[in-house]
Amino acid sequence: MKKSFIATFSIILVVIVWVVYTFYKAYQPKPIILQGEIDAQTYNISSKLPGRISKIFVKKGDIVKVGDIIFTISSPEIQAKLKQAQAAKDAVGAQKRQANNGARKQEIQALKEQYKKAKVAKELMNITYIRIKKLYDEGVVSQQKRDEVYTKYKAAKYTANAAKQMLDMAKEGARIEIKDAALAKERVYDAKVDEVNSFIKETKQYSSYNGEVSQILIHASELSPTGFPVVSIVDMEDSWARFAVREDYLKGFKKDKIFKVKIPALGNKTYEFKVKNIAVMGDYATWKATESGKGFDMKSFEVELTPTKSIEGLRVGMSVLLEL
Repeated sequence: MKKSFIATFSIILVVIVWVVYTFYKAYQPKPIILQGEIDAQTYNISSKLPGRISKIFVKKGDIVKVGDIIFTISSPEIQAKLKQAQAAKDAVGAQKRQANNGARKQEIQALKEQYKKAKVAKELMNITYIRIKKLYDEGVVSQQKRDEVYTKYKAAKYTANAAKQMLDMAKEGARIEIKDAALAKERVYDAKVDEVNSFIKETKQYSSYNGEVSQILIHASELSPTGFPVVSIVDMEDSWARFAVREDYLKGFKKDKIFKVKIPALGNKTYEFKVKNIAVMGDYATWKATESGKGFDMKSFEVELTPTKSIEGLRVGMSVLLEL
């Protein structure tokens, strides 16, 4: 009888303890679980040159490194522009050489002959004038005749001087201003050729980042507009977890604070993430309304946490669970 009483009492005691513990657990505050997702830096590779895609050298999922070729563009128009710019540059270069070289030898020789001819004519008219003047002084010829000969002598003298100036100008070459203008034009067309060559370099696009090809938006034989992204690359080494945190929970997040989080897609392990950035989110759908007279409407903030070390198998879009 005594043993039966002790057994019954023990059972009742166990039940009471279980009920008390259950009620105790039920009234304990439940942990707050925040769910976020993994995001990573994405780079879009595009060209400032419009044209038709010749070839895509990568596929989705490929790992690329800095300097790997991504795609090429065919643009016959830019090749034609290069020929035009090169031809214009050659023409201006010829003008500059002409300005620097001055007149040809044959032109200088012809001007020499013209000067000699004018000089001889001047000397002849000088002798003629001396003779006519002597006759005028003797009263043999009229003053009109003397004046006519004197005028022809002066004209011959001016003609000889003009021929001499033309010869000197031909020997001296083009004016310094003309040479400077020709040089400036050559620099202009050098720049035009360089500009077209810079566009030609855009026909081959290389990766400037290490990462994984996530999207191919334009394929071979399709037209690519200026600046339109052709291939997207995601860099998982520059990844972070993004959470939308209500402002009443925000006090638990401080810059550089470390949290342990779980990533269900990678199993039950925990990973350390550090608070990187806290920023207010847009007004749309970020307010949590409360009942009238029971507080204030709460705004949401975007909190970014970065892993303290590289996580193998991490992918964009994976869920992240954080317990406060």
